[in-house]
Amino acid sequence: METLYHQTNKQIQEVQSQMGNLERTDRESVHLLENELQARIDQIFNHLERLEILASKEPPNRRQNAKLRVDQLKYDVQHLRTALQNLQHRRYTREAQEREREELLSRTFTTNDADTSIHIDEAIQLNTGLHNAHQGMDNLLGSGSSILNGLRDQRSTLKGTHRKMLDVANMLGLSNTVMRLIERRATQDKFIMVGGMLLTCIFMFLVIRYLG
Repeated sequence: METLYHQTNKQIQEVQSQMGNLERTDRESVHLLENELQARIDQIFNHLERLEILASKEPPNRRQNAKLRVDQLKYDVQHLRTALQNLQHRRYTREAQEREREELLSRTFTTNDADTSIHIDEAIQLNTGLHNAHQGMDNLLGSGSSILNGLRDQRSTLKGTHRKMLDVANMLGLSNTVMRLIERRATQDKFIMVGGMLLTCIFMFLVIRYLG
């Protein structure tokens, strides 16, 4: 499990590094990079499914910790998938706006033409559509940001739970040690008490025998 865990964690870090290149990639190559990132994210999810099975087979004293580690990787890769989707939506919107702008600029209007008013109405409708699409993308990006914040909060909660579990485990180990010391001291006190009683009886017997 450790080998697969470190391999999956390394893949997540590599995908995070490549995500930063999407904004700087030219238009001809960005599709290839997006497809590659999506394929790697799908592969990571396959590894996570295998890690979940391996974590369930760990010894009881290590099973919970193993599941926490796998859950942390799952939150990380879900964050990557959401970020990739947001970048793709942003690029789609930008390309659509550029196409519509080029179509609008390439359209010719003639003076004293009966169809001029129709062209103007179409241009107004097109501009309204662009505005609505831009507003829709803002709402989508806002939702994506909320999702990312939720994932970060869940990750912080998971880390806090992990630390608490480790503290409880350490406290349980300390408590077991203290209990063993108490039991050992109780046994020693019992022997001391019995020995003291025997010595007292012998002393009283000798006093009565020689002084009586």
